Amino acid sequence: MLLIKTDRNNLLKPLQMVTGIVEKKQTMPILANVVIENQNNQLTFLTSDKEMQITARTCLNDKDQKNFSLTVSAKKFQDILRALDNDTEVSLLREEDRLMVKSSRNRFSLHILPADDFPRMTEDNACLIEITVPQNVLKRLLNDVQYAIADQDLRYYLNGVLLAVNPGELKTVGTDTHRLALATAPSHTDKSAVHEAILPRKTVQELLKLLKDDEEDNVKIEFFSKRVIFTFSDIIFVSRIIDGNYINYSRAIPSRNEKRLELNRIQFLQALQRVAILSNPNELFRGVRLVIDKGNLSIISRNIEQEEAVEEMPIDYDNDSIDICLKIPHLFDLLNHVAAETFLFSLASASDSVLVTIPGRDDFCYVIMPINI
Repeated sequence: MLLIKTDRNNLLKPLQMVTGIVEKKQTMPILANVVIENQNNQLTFLTSDKEMQITARTCLNDKDQKNFSLTVSAKKFQDILRALDNDTEVSLLREEDRLMVKSSRNRFSLHILPADDFPRMTEDNACLIEITVPQNVLKRLLNDVQYAIADQDLRYYLNGVLLAVNPGELKTVGTDTHRLALATAPSHTDKSAVHEAILPRKTVQELLKLLKDDEEDNVKIEFFSKRVIFTFSDIIFVSRIIDGNYINYSRAIPSRNEKRLELNRIQFLQALQRVAILSNPNELFRGVRLVIDKGNLSIISRNIEQEEAVEEMPIDYDNDSIDICLKIPHLFDLLNHVAAETFLFSLASASDSVLVTIPGRDDFCYVIMPINI
C-alpha cells in the first residue's frame, strides 16, 4: 500500500532534526526507531530517549497522501535518504510489517514496529510559567555557559545548565565549582515570573544544534514541574529537568577586583595556543602562569620535563604586579566559545578568583579560580 510519495529532502530535513538523541544502544529496541506519522498531510517525525523527546513537522503538498503511523529504525532510514541523490522522488509503501523505501532506481525494505508501542513523554500537569524569546537569544545564553558545567559530577545538579526566569530577565549559569559562567538577556516577563530549571547537558547540546541564529524567529519556553518544553521552527522539544537545588552562584562572583586589564581575544588565544605546546599533557595539571606587570604580560608554561615556553604581550596596565596561575582549558573554553573582541580581566590578588567580563556589556561574566602549579 502506497503511503506517501514526496521529494527526498522533505523526509530527510525533519528526520535529521530528531535523530540526534537516538542512542545506538537501547534497553528498549523501539527507542532506536523514529515514529513517522501523517495526519491530514502534516508529516511528523518523533524520537525519544525517555529523557528527551523531539518532534519535527513538515507539510506535504499532495492532498491525496494517506494517513498512517509507524516506527522504523531512525539510523537506517536516515542513512538510506542520505545516500540518495538530491531531488530524488521517494515513495514509502507498507507491506505488512515492512516499510518499502523506493525511488526510480532503488528499493529498501525495513522492519517496522507499531507506533502505539512507542513510549511518549506527555505532560498532564499545568504549565507553571511560559515565556517567549528570540531563538538567537536563547542560543547565545546556552552557548556562553555550557562549557563550564561539570562532567559526571556526583553533585548531579552541576551536570547541567541553570535556566532562570526573573522579572524582565532570562539567565543561564554553568559551573563545576572551579569556574563559573553567567549570561543574561532581557525578556518580556511580568513581576511575578520567577522560576528555575536545570537542563541536562545533552538537552543543551541538542538545543544548540537546532536553534537558529535568527532574531525574528521565536522560541516558546514552557516550564512544568518536571519538564521543560521548547517550541520553535516546527519543532517541539521536551526535556526532563535535573531535580535539585542549584548552588548560590552569586556568592562566587567577586566584587572587589580592582586591578584590571583588557586583552584582545584573538591575540590572547593565539599566544596561549603557542605556549600550550610545552604545557603538561595531563589536563588536571595543565596550567599557565600569567605575570602581569606595568605595560607587559608574560605568559609562561612548563611541563614535567622542565621545558618552558614564554610569550610577552604589551598591555595597557598601570597597577601592582600580579603573578597568577590559571588552568589553560578554562581559558581556552572562554576564548573559543564566547564571541567578543576583547575581554576585561579583573583581579584582586594571585590567590583570588579572576572575574572576566566584556567591556561595555553587563550580560556576561566568567569566574576562574587560580591553581598552584
